[in-house]
Amino acid sequence: MPEITGFDHLYLSVSDLARAEAFYDRAMLGVLGFRKNTFALHGEPHVQYYNRHFGLVIRPARSAAAHDAYAPGLHHVCLRVESIDDVIAASRELRAAGIDASEAALHPGYAPDYWATFFSDPDGIRLEITNYRAERRARHDDWPNA
Repeated sequence: MPEITGFDHLYLSVSDLARAEAFYDRAMLGVLGFRKNTFALHGEPHVQYYNRHFGLVIRPARSAAAHDAYAPGLHHVCLRVESIDDVIAASRELRAAGIDASEAALHPGYAPDYWATFFSDPDGIRLEITNYRAERRARHDDWPNA
């Protein structure tokens, strides 16, 4: 059986491509070190932010309906960094870039070592950055016995 090794890409439909691109440029390029390219599919503009692991693409929405995190579909996007210090740095740098990110904090209700910062894009899509926690590391490193 083939093993899935991760997400390749994630597409987000946005209500205003220029506004979303400005936001994601600040977050993904300015703070998180992603790269960017643009392309068109079926005549529609797309903007891709990518690192060596995966891509996040924004594209124009075809409906004016507002995003609802509790309707069927996407709830939030969580990005992982290596360490707690990286979560703290991301939170600080997002805020310095004008993005309303929460202070990095421990969330022991999720896991004993779960640190995160939370922020939302212009359409209300929730984004999170968390650390590579012990439970995730153990699962990865000892998969046959996990």
